[in-house]
Amino acid sequence: MKGARAWSWLALGLAWTASAAAAEPLIRDFAALRERARVLAAAPPRSAAGEVPAWLRNLSYDQLRRIEFDTRQSLWAGDGAGFEAQFLHPGFLFDRSVRIWETHAGGVRPVPFRTGLFRYRGVEPGLIPAELGFAGFRLMHPFGGRGEPFQEIGSFAGASYFRFLPAGAAYGLSARGLALDTAADRPEEFPRFSEFWLERPAADDRAVTVLALLESERVTGAYRFHITPGAETVVAVSAELHFRGAPGVVGLAPLTSMFWRGEGNGASPDDYRPEVHDSDGLLLHRGSGEWLWRPLANPARLTVATFADEDPRGFGLLQRDRDFEHYQDLEAAYHLRPGLWVEPVGRWGRGGVRLVEIPTRTEFDDNVVACWVPEAAPVPGTPFALEYRLRWFLDGIGPPGARAIATRRGKSGVHEPGFERFVVDFAGGPLADLAAEAPVEAVVTVDAAAAPHHVTVQRNRFNGSWRVAFLVRPPSEPRPVELRCFLRRGGQALSETWSHLWQQ
Repeated sequence: MKGARAWSWLALGLAWTASAAAAEPLIRDFAALRERARVLAAAPPRSAAGEVPAWLRNLSYDQLRRIEFDTRQSLWAGDGAGFEAQFLHPGFLFDRSVRIWETHAGGVRPVPFRTGLFRYRGVEPGLIPAELGFAGFRLMHPFGGRGEPFQEIGSFAGASYFRFLPAGAAYGLSARGLALDTAADRPEEFPRFSEFWLERPAADDRAVTVLALLESERVTGAYRFHITPGAETVVAVSAELHFRGAPGVVGLAPLTSMFWRGEGNGASPDDYRPEVHDSDGLLLHRGSGEWLWRPLANPARLTVATFADEDPRGFGLLQRDRDFEHYQDLEAAYHLRPGLWVEPVGRWGRGGVRLVEIPTRTEFDDNVVACWVPEAAPVPGTPFALEYRLRWFLDGIGPPGARAIATRRGKSGVHEPGFERFVVDFAGGPLADLAAEAPVEAVVTVDAAAAPHHVTVQRNRFNGSWRVAFLVRPPSEPRPVELRCFLRRGGQALSETWSHLWQQ
């Protein structure tokens, strides 16, 4: 039965690839894909193929959800492997289709689009173009082990976006293959994964491998994703980029998330939920060894911050707050959104982590971007290689010291006119065992435009955390003010560094 299924898929794809096979090389491994990306970069950019008909693009989110993949026809279903692949239908925001192949010991075979793979409700299958292609795919795996139900562990869909899940989590933030000119002085370019190769896993494989070709006006790229799901799902990424011209602002290992409301900007009178966000902060483990935490914000205007570094040890967007009571959302389950950590392989040199925060009025906009921008931009005509690991997790990554767990601010009112009060709570690490009278010092720094006043630090007797409070008088001319704070005792740091950009 297994062989019959494979040859059935192959027969359906022969006609679909007859002309393409003569013009395009068969990709069997990452080396072949790197060569293809190099050859494509030496030629003018190809027009983005696979445009989806307007009537499908005009479907609403709910209408597209009514087109369901027939899970009985999952790739590798019944093969005894620990993974399956299911395919996504174009429409709504998925305005371009992709081509997909399966690679195996015997070679390469196409996975052709056909309407028989889907159940259509509210859409007439006869109107679907025969060679429409897929929007992308999702990967399935039994988190509980062999014999347990298959669950979705991740998906690739739209431009170069992809996202994964650790066990027990709900979908939240996404990763991208590459970001070009995000929040720059010229329009952003969105490279897209145009073709995928799924490597057939063996029965005892605990990981699955995906190859992807990236294309855009200025760049082509070859990507290899080695995906190991579990309590922490790890995606090892290898990439080789080829630029045709000046690359602009190159964002490597970009992450995209949503922050609408948190404890820093308060609840909405029109919404019963106290907080709404996929991530609540950016964490950096700098090359110097320092850990830095920047709580996210929904700013009144576009905000871009760059944290300069050399050979970073890691960075990521995290959802630290796991208390359901702080979200009160049974459907979205924001308290179960995963964090995503970028762990460089090898030395990345000088550059900076770029954080972009875009104003939003809804929870449906991904308004936060974090990425690494190298100081030395890739050179056109020269391959640019990159390796890193993406770690998707609920908890477990952070500094050995205490963490900043809450940020609050407000006007000081009658007693302290003209000042802004900031309150930062730290918890965990060595702070947990300290008595209230321990000589803990708060080190607060403010840029030259202002200065901190009346800095206090005290143990919270109600929950065991430590609270730092201080005042800042705004500069005479309104401008962003950078604030930092950490706790120390006897010259030794007890906590990570809290970082905040005060937008007046």
